[in-house]
Amino acid sequence: MLLEREDVDANQADTESGRTPLSWAAERGHEGVVKMLLEREDVNPNQADIRYRRTPLSLAAEGGHAGIVEILLEREDVNPNTVDTWYGRTPLSWAAENGYEGVVKILLGREDVNPNTADAWYGRMPLSLAAENGHEGIVKILLERNDVRTAAPDNLNQTPLSLTLSRGHHGVVRILRERENVNSGVVNFSGYSSLPPPARPGD
Repeated sequence: MLLEREDVDANQADTESGRTPLSWAAERGHEGVVKMLLEREDVNPNQADIRYRRTPLSLAAEGGHAGIVEILLEREDVNPNTVDTWYGRTPLSWAAENGYEGVVKILLGREDVNPNTADAWYGRMPLSLAAENGHEGIVKILLERNDVRTAAPDNLNQTPLSLTLSRGHHGVVRILRERENVNSGVVNFSGYSSLPPPARPGD
């Protein structure tokens, strides 16, 4: 009923966080509301909040709301690579870290999505975030792309493989080592190599 009125500003942000109705609906997973809002030609699908510069797509991706991510990406004017100012992450980074395979697949379905954008805090790419948290399915999805940088070190000189080894995610270790271009000998700032220690006599 409210959206039927021409004098209703559908992009009006609240004064506390600077979020629009679309941002709130995307974060909470309300697909029906998102669809209704996007039917308004004056709704800005890329409007970020004032605190962390999170867009509706970023919030939906972090929450694993695949349906809303798909709805937003159907619009050519939605930028899938927008980086927030909280951690400096893209929607793909948020989905990869939190283990949302469906969202990762949808995002990578857009040809303009950059799978190698590093965050601003630690310089970690989506592959590193997925590997560090043991999300085997997402690691496999990312490695299906030839343009994913599999051995890129972060700001602490840790690679996806070294992060995985430090967390004990053996399944991810096996997946990464199947890729010939994975660097298994990078040493991080703590002096630990991503290679396992040599076996002792008798082991």
